[in-house]
Amino acid sequence: MADTRSNSRVAALLIDLQRDGGDALHRQIEGSIREAIRSGRLRVGTPLPPTRALAADLGVSRGVVVEAYQQLVAEGYLTSRTGGYTEVAIGSEPAVPAEPAAPVRPPLIDFGYGRSDVSNFPRSAWLRSIRRVLADAPNERFLYLSGRGMPELRQALADYLNRVRGASVDPDHVVIVNGYAQGIALIIGVLAGSGARRLAVEDPSADDDARPVAAAAGLSVVGVPVGEDGIRVDALERTDADALVLTPSHQWPTGGVLSAESRAAVLRWATRRGAVVIEDDYDAEYRYDRAPIGAIQGLAPDSVVYAGSASKTLAPGLRLGWLVVPGGLVDAVAAAKITADRGSPALDQLVFADFLTRGEFDRHLRRMRPIYRRRRDLLLTALRDRAPLLRPAGIAAGLHLVAWLPPDLDEATVVAAAARRGVAVHGVTPYRLSSAGPGGLIFGYSALSESSIVDGVALIGEVLDELRPES
Repeated sequence: MADTRSNSRVAALLIDLQRDGGDALHRQIEGSIREAIRSGRLRVGTPLPPTRALAADLGVSRGVVVEAYQQLVAEGYLTSRTGGYTEVAIGSEPAVPAEPAAPVRPPLIDFGYGRSDVSNFPRSAWLRSIRRVLADAPNERFLYLSGRGMPELRQALADYLNRVRGASVDPDHVVIVNGYAQGIALIIGVLAGSGARRLAVEDPSADDDARPVAAAAGLSVVGVPVGEDGIRVDALERTDADALVLTPSHQWPTGGVLSAESRAAVLRWATRRGAVVIEDDYDAEYRYDRAPIGAIQGLAPDSVVYAGSASKTLAPGLRLGWLVVPGGLVDAVAAAKITADRGSPALDQLVFADFLTRGEFDRHLRRMRPIYRRRRDLLLTALRDRAPLLRPAGIAAGLHLVAWLPPDLDEATVVAAAARRGVAVHGVTPYRLSSAGPGGLIFGYSALSESSIVDGVALIGEVLDELRPES
């Protein structure tokens, strides 16, 4: 039977012919294909169009293309099969080898933070939602929509956040984004465009989203010290910031929970200043030893932008996030979203909406909480038994905890010594802006096996014993 792949797999081949040039047409075709192979644009095994089809595309006789193909076959660039099937026979020319870099050995055990256990992603339930959406979604849902996002998802999120997070969400105030990073970038851009000049952030706090975006937008960044129970309101009162990024339900990284009195004080500050509070509710669904704590947005929906995402609850690769924006800002944020990327993928939004409304999201969270709690409990036991010099904090919720070091141990020295043992763990100090504070280690536990947790803590315990031998 003749090989039919040349008809079923090939795509168009870009060749620019200069008909008024000096080179013959077949040589131009040869040169174009030869350069595409050398540069790697045509990879080994790529089927080329049949000579008749390429000749029709280029407006030349078939004999011109045949002559070009035959020359490239003779040179070894192409190979021809029975039935006229022609494919690329060699790879691109290797680059000049650079000086070999020292191999980077991945850590044996990585206590990295901010991860969900994607091995437990609810694939079957997600697939059912995909099938329902593909079967039932109206055709117009796959056209361009407003910058706010799919109405089905905005309604589903409003229902969920009002029910579970104690929020006060109008679906028309929801903007769907591609995760928290895009959401904070849109908000900061809109605030900068409306005259904001200074952004306050918790100190310590994550530095890879809000801070660089604020700097790029021309905003100065002010750190507000964090105490045991979250941001210090007395220090906030002394700032003249136009916006504040806050993690009130589970401060990152210390794990502090902002008290009701402090929440009210933050909102009074925002009202007095005309400032906006950006609430990052990054892992509030995972709580173990405390009663649920509602979102601060529910107390002042006209002053608070609520930011959430599916990164910690489902998987960061979904790139699904949401903002609940005060009425005075929502049009500008939606317009900024359209400018950024014309809107998030329609299918993903509709699938998540179905997943939410059918209770699959709630079921997934109920299944994951005891898994993460077991890992947290195991980590606490290991720290108590194998690294008693460390003092854990922020353990009641989330996917990580902080373990404070004794004052006579240097944080950077401990982190480096652990790395030499094959254990990756982050220190707290790199996330401080200006305020001094104790050294500490951030232990993410959500994506580690139980044996890795125990072994990793044991190795860190050995490091601590070596650095601080018994007197």
